[in-house]
Amino acid sequence: MADSKLTAIITGGGSGMGLAVAEALTQRGNWSIHLLDMNAESGNNAANKLEATFHQVNVADYSSLAGAFKKIFQANRRIDFVYANAGIMERGDFFEVHDTGDEPPPPFSTLVVDINTTAVIQTSYLAQHYFRQTPNDGTGPRSLVITASCGGLYAVPASPVYGSSKFAALGWTRNIASSMWEKDSVRVNAICPGAVRTNLLAADGWDKFPQDNFVPIEKIVEVVLMLLDGDGKQANGASSGKPLIGQTVELSGTKYYFRQQSDYCDEAMAATMGSTGVQG
Repeated sequence: MADSKLTAIITGGGSGMGLAVAEALTQRGNWSIHLLDMNAESGNNAANKLEATFHQVNVADYSSLAGAFKKIFQANRRIDFVYANAGIMERGDFFEVHDTGDEPPPPFSTLVVDINTTAVIQTSYLAQHYFRQTPNDGTGPRSLVITASCGGLYAVPASPVYGSSKFAALGWTRNIASSMWEKDSVRVNAICPGAVRTNLLAADGWDKFPQDNFVPIEKIVEVVLMLLDGDGKQANGASSGKPLIGQTVELSGTKYYFRQQSDYCDEAMAATMGSTGVQG
């Protein structure tokens, strides 16, 4: 028998922000939660703690990712919320000088693009497929939230591949949001956090950041749940009454900001982009 609960899929769900969002959904009591992660130890520990289901998945491998989505949908007959959260940062130095006279070794950075960008596209693609098969009966949100980064808004010279991959994730969100809403009533939004103490970096890596400026993980959870529920909150906590569709939410410290795409340079560009279906 299919599970009567709403169904959530969280990539990178074994730790950090993904796990924190899973814990918050568990407290709501009406969610069947599925954690997708490469790390079997942390994933199983998290699933046992939350009474969630863990799937060991390589999000950069389409067949692995697609197999998990199919298994989850077949078990629950619905997918209501997908949090495309898995991400990594490059460990090597793109600017490293190599010996002349021979070709340099392949960069580790290609995996960063595979996970931070390609996997987000593939996760969105699979989410769209199964959202369409989920009853649109008003009982579930049919929501996709994508973790981009402040590095998707600003240059990150120390980690150029990571920053560029997050620019792509943010651009992807803005490119698909209006169509997924218009075609299938699916809400797509993105978060762009500043520094959050997770396992993205080792402890000594985080020590280089201003220690008073970290984004509390509870603030990440608050914003993701706001996007999931689909209604923005004003500064005083009251409802704005506007559904959240195609929003970019930047988080800095304990604050968050709705960030719009850049204005068109002139009317000609507005007309050009308008012809592609882009909403201004």
